Amino acid sequence: MTRMFGIENYWLFMLSGIILNITPGADTMYIVTRSIAQGKNAGIVSVLGISTGGLIHTMLAAFGLSVILASSQTAFNIIKYAGALYLIYLGVSVFLKRKARPTSPDHQCPNANLPVVYFQGVVTNLLNPKVALFFLSFLPQFIDPGQAHGPVPFLILGGTFFTTGTIWCLIVACAASYLTTALRKNSKISKILQSISGIIFISLGLNLAFRR
Repeated sequence: MTRMFGIENYWLFMLSGIILNITPGADTMYIVTRSIAQGKNAGIVSVLGISTGGLIHTMLAAFGLSVILASSQTAFNIIKYAGALYLIYLGVSVFLKRKARPTSPDHQCPNANLPVVYFQGVVTNLLNPKVALFFLSFLPQFIDPGQAHGPVPFLILGGTFFTTGTIWCLIVACAASYLTTALRKNSKISKILQSISGIIFISLGLNLAFRR
């Protein structure tokens, strides 16, 4: 069926996508950090936010808007530094909230505002220009240029990639949360976990800013 839309080697694409999804990256670190510091619900919502950002990247690539990032160094740098600053902002916010509010051992995390966690996941993914460039370089390898189907093959491949990625990330989020449940119930350790999450966010931001 995928041949009808000009897609070649679909099953090879799916296998490659799964391998790429299970390879730890910035998105995985973000999800694991949320799950460890704030519990399963925050981890799951962060997965949904990251996946939403990924689907938006897919649509941008499908309709050609991401080409701007590939052709303009200025546009690429603006998005890159905006993403870096946002991650650093998230890390600093974690430290400020940690000092402002005591941790309750009877709740997953008093700061786990799920709509905010979701929004931050979306923005974190959208402000990573490397994701947009990944789609522009990876997806076309499985599309027959001789068959004109507009954005359809991009949408099918992108949807497949993020469906498998979402399933894997949900497993990772639940596992990370489960393995650290006992630690989060200890208020002192919970604060340490939140501090570590802040450090990781800041580190991700600095890595994005200075990585060529």
